[in-house]
Amino acid sequence: MPRPLRVAIVGSGPAGIYAADALLKSDVAADPGVSIDIFERMPAPFGLIRYGVAPDHPRIKGIITALHQVLDKPQIRLFGNVDYGTDVHLDDLRAFYDGVIFATGAMADRALPIPGIDLDGSYGAADFVSWYDGHPDVPRTWPLEAEKVAVLGVGNVALDVARILAKTADELLPTEIPPNVYEGLKANKAMEIHVFGRRGPAQAKFSPMELRELDHSPSIEVIVDPEDIDYDDGSIATRRGNKQADMVAKTLENWAIRDVGDRPHKLFLHFFESPTEILGEDGKVVGLRTERTALDGTGNVKGTGEFKDWDVTAVYRAVGYLSDKLPKLPWDIDSGTVPDEGGRVIQETGEHLTSTYVTGWIRRGPVGLIGHTKGDANETVANLLDDYASGRLGTPGSPDPEAVDAFLAERGVRYTTWDGWYRLDAAEKALGEPQGRERVKIVEREDMLRESGA
Repeated sequence: MPRPLRVAIVGSGPAGIYAADALLKSDVAADPGVSIDIFERMPAPFGLIRYGVAPDHPRIKGIITALHQVLDKPQIRLFGNVDYGTDVHLDDLRAFYDGVIFATGAMADRALPIPGIDLDGSYGAADFVSWYDGHPDVPRTWPLEAEKVAVLGVGNVALDVARILAKTADELLPTEIPPNVYEGLKANKAMEIHVFGRRGPAQAKFSPMELRELDHSPSIEVIVDPEDIDYDDGSIATRRGNKQADMVAKTLENWAIRDVGDRPHKLFLHFFESPTEILGEDGKVVGLRTERTALDGTGNVKGTGEFKDWDVTAVYRAVGYLSDKLPKLPWDIDSGTVPDEGGRVIQETGEHLTSTYVTGWIRRGPVGLIGHTKGDANETVANLLDDYASGRLGTPGSPDPEAVDAFLAERGVRYTTWDGWYRLDAAEKALGEPQGRERVKIVEREDMLRESGA
């Protein structure tokens, strides 16, 4: 009787779980069956949903419910607190599995090569997100001394950063933020947040709902300069062909024509301002210099030679995430992705790296919404199954699931399980209950491991 297809998935965020779901829904799952092990370097699953989505977005965190249903399936095991490249390597995985899918996502900040980017007070948005989301591997405190702050970028991460900086700590208290984040935000001195985009309203990458949510806070006054509402032929074409872009532009137009209200924190959305330099004195941020841009007819912009200095003492760059290079895999340094064809990892020779696949942001870069990773996963899994049917996968020497447990025990790796997540989940909910909160996130890795029973 043939044994089940054994697949390892590295990364337990949406991309990895969608890949597991696609495997479970395949014909192979019925005969001869599939057996999936998911490896995650954090003690808890869900990746970017847990450590990249702002705490005041319970709607997006609701995706966890759907992911939970997948991980509940008996064909799946979770190995948390296991770091690929340290605790387990590609050759190790090949010894246990027919195929390996990497779905490690992106958590670092993309570089922004302008003068002053390394000054004290210049931060990457991803680092700030990790702090307010209670990531165990970042410092427990965050400097929030600046009264006037710049955020560079016009995507949803920039909106998240600006919104968290502009809200009060008490507004965020009903969420799952841990005590250290609440205390940090209580000390936040920011009164003015300036968000900068180098192009126009039609080119902003905000989601319409995320943008409108900015205006729902009783403490945030959103301000748009009427002079920044400008469109060329390319912008008009974008609006006609993209419903979301049109909705974003309409929201910005409505804000530009209204009177400025009296909510205490001012959040300015600036367009046609390209950051050229972060200004410093004594190694600290004292301002931001931008060049005014103008549309060129195609929806792109060109510099006008007109510069302006903005009085800010902290700058957050939200210009994109970057994936970490994975050991033993080919790497495209420019895109920060693993080269692939249809999810099959491609070596420099142009040949497929046997039994090795990618999906999600490590495959195509950190673009698109969470749901967009589902199509990626389906394509990658379809090609893995095609290679399986065609006999192109390698043959593992130790396909017995118990061999993995023995290997990790022998290596002295302290790992969490899916049952362990249920225990951690219950512990976090118990912390929130006395305060009438759904949960309070546990931050320290050691505390997470203990509560998980690892």
